[in-house]
Amino acid sequence: MKTLIKLIWLSAGMLFITSCSEEMPANEMMEEEVADADYPRGPNDGRLLESDNFAVELSIFETGVPPEFHAWPYYQGQPVPLNQVDLTVTLTRLGNELNVISFVPDGDHLRGDTVISEPHSFYVGVRAEYQGREYEWEYESLEGRTTISPQMTQAFGIETEIAGPATIDQYVNVVGEIVANDEFSRSISARFDGLVQSVNVRIGERVEQGDALIRVESNESLNAYTINAPITGIVSERYINPGEQTNGAVLLEIMDTSNVWAELSIFPSQRSQVALDAPVTITSPVSGATTTGTIDNFDMTVSNNQAITARVAVDNSDRLFPPGTFIEAQIKAGEFDVPLAVKRDGLQSFRDFTVVYEKIDNTYEVRMLELGQQDDMWIEVLGGLRAGAEYVTTNSYILKADVEKSGASHDH
Repeated sequence: MKTLIKLIWLSAGMLFITSCSEEMPANEMMEEEVADADYPRGPNDGRLLESDNFAVELSIFETGVPPEFHAWPYYQGQPVPLNQVDLTVTLTRLGNELNVISFVPDGDHLRGDTVISEPHSFYVGVRAEYQGREYEWEYESLEGRTTISPQMTQAFGIETEIAGPATIDQYVNVVGEIVANDEFSRSISARFDGLVQSVNVRIGERVEQGDALIRVESNESLNAYTINAPITGIVSERYINPGEQTNGAVLLEIMDTSNVWAELSIFPSQRSQVALDAPVTITSPVSGATTTGTIDNFDMTVSNNQAITARVAVDNSDRLFPPGTFIEAQIKAGEFDVPLAVKRDGLQSFRDFTVVYEKIDNTYEVRMLELGQQDDMWIEVLGGLRAGAEYVTTNSYILKADVEKSGASHDH
């Protein structure tokens, strides 16, 4: 089986390479090589661009400030007066988005007037003018980007959606316990006191409505009669044995566990968020069994831990939640609309960021997200992705693996 899986994966990989070679432009096919290639560096560890005797050292600086370009001009290896250099940098991002950056003197360097937003993935065009002469350079600085053909996208099951508004649910997470529902329990007594002749059931035994439970001989008439089960359920207690007098006492307890209560502990800080009829999802952390219900009522008596009890009627006909089961519950506290959200399934990590992969044509690139409220499906996007962007929702881990394999670095 392992050999078969390996052969399938190798075949997919060869198809991927063939497909990319046929459809990728030459500059994108070289993306990995360019991103990893070393380049000349200047005294400030920036990229050194040289032409004849003139050079510009360019670096993205982000220590204590938002990312911005810093530049140091040189002539014949020596710094030149900053006010004698006219410098412009043009960044061409995926989708042909242009960022044009001008520079002004700032201490010992020229400082760019634009924050360089993430990702730092673009084609860079540099134009400088010094002593009446113009100099131009171009280079690639790509990261978090990969190109995959439509055939391989389909083969790998990569799916996308359009980023836009969503409704996010708010929940309160609590714990609790399953208890018997007294409305579905019965205490069995003798209608006429007398001598118990026989008891036909034991503790833990399941009985059906109408089953014979106890045979009693009446003290007055000396006639024997049978006490039958008034409900279907489990014998939870037995207080009598043959040869004993009933004496008006409770003889048996029958508990119908097909309907039980989930008693949830609601603390003061949560009380304002929990309302009657609120939907609830209940889970047993031991068995993993799950059921749903709504808040039926509150016991307003405060327990020793200052919590009050909210009760949820649970249909337990499948017997997955016997009384005594400790449970976890998620109570829906409300919902709100957000203008932009993405599906949580599409999230991946990239460096220190949480990202999704935006798709433009056949190229996918990371988008670093600023995130807000979330629920099980959606997470609000406060920044880093434009509304209307097409992003990957399914199997985005394939893109993450391909980007990590390429080793494209954060070029400063």
